[in-house]
Amino acid sequence: MQVDPTIYREKIPFKRLDLDAVSVVKRLNRAGHIAYLVGGSVRDLLLGRKPKDFDIATSARPTEVRRLFRNCRLIGRRFRLAHILFANGKIIEVATFRRNPEEGDATSEPTRHASRAVNSTREKRRAADASQVNRDGQDLLIRRDNTYGDPHEDAVRRDFTINGLFYDIQNGQVIDYVGGVQDLRKRVVRTIGRADLRFREDPIRILRAIKFCTQLDFGIIPEVYDAMVDQRLELRRSAPPRLLEDTMRLLRSGAAHRAVYLAWDVGVLGMLFPDLTAFLEDNAFGDHLLWNRLIAIDNICQEGRLPSDSVLLAALLLEPIQEVLQTASEPDRILQELFENLTRSMALPRRMKDRINRIVMVQNLLQQGKLRGLMQRDFYFDAVSLFELQCLARGVELPEWISSGAVSERPARSRSRRKSERQ
Repeated sequence: MQVDPTIYREKIPFKRLDLDAVSVVKRLNRAGHIAYLVGGSVRDLLLGRKPKDFDIATSARPTEVRRLFRNCRLIGRRFRLAHILFANGKIIEVATFRRNPEEGDATSEPTRHASRAVNSTREKRRAADASQVNRDGQDLLIRRDNTYGDPHEDAVRRDFTINGLFYDIQNGQVIDYVGGVQDLRKRVVRTIGRADLRFREDPIRILRAIKFCTQLDFGIIPEVYDAMVDQRLELRRSAPPRLLEDTMRLLRSGAAHRAVYLAWDVGVLGMLFPDLTAFLEDNAFGDHLLWNRLIAIDNICQEGRLPSDSVLLAALLLEPIQEVLQTASEPDRILQELFENLTRSMALPRRMKDRINRIVMVQNLLQQGKLRGLMQRDFYFDAVSLFELQCLARGVELPEWISSGAVSERPARSRSRRKSERQ
């Protein structure tokens, strides 16, 4: 049976495309390889949004990509990628078409043609899903992903239908194997295949579902929502650095308020920040300040300003931390335990923990306008950023000593000053 995609004629104007990405695709095509724009860039182009990145999927192996581009480096072991580097600091990510390991030998060669006679990939996916469901306790976590395949195999192994689309620049066509265009039109988040299995394969997809729902203002179909609730404990098996990075992406997304609320609603917040969840469940006084701070963060992001990661986490955890400081006889020890819990779940760097501690501890001094000595400290601007967010959350006027734009501004430090700080 031949696997044929649904083809949509969507001639996207070149001015909306990244010229460097276009040049990479054309060079791969000239060398005889299939190459498409893929994933988030295609999704955003179809939604009329400006893509953040332009990723490419190709039939060329990573080593073949490296031979074609002198400005290429290969990265990753679990997922081998080619990065094409440009003079302006831009990186175009190129990935080889992949397939699920159970569908064939990892060493088999990918074909150069998008439509060849094969067994139906959807049928094979359903059969694999059924067999996995029947094997209770089987570990489905994906630990390696370098089994190369064809475009249709690559599409069905992705996480969500809206991310499984290809764009053929040469022919001006959207290639859809997974029903992603229809879900874009319906504005819903749907997994490719069974949601519970997709989340067991990679629990980080739960956080990605929250991001797409809140950032794009999409709905989540009931099956996906229920699977997020049922599989939330799987997040404990995720690599801590990935957990931290995707959590920070939620806070930087411009929809942090909705993202944190949805994470709380489905029980994910308890996996990430148990102390914050306990605070919210107690309906303690001041919880409205958290939601107001998150709204303030979103407004700042919409203005093109972005607080540092330390400020974002401090703004999220401010009430539980302050509660510890007010009630604990040994606040330093309790704070250390609080941060140790964070470190255990998401590999919070020690320097970030120390910075959060410092900027929270000086909030009372800023409230009283006692700035002497603080302005020379390396964490001063982060402390002011958090103080500004708290003022916005309370609905009070900013003090005169806060300059406009303090949330995002960072003064450049001289080499001699950096050296003195280290000493």
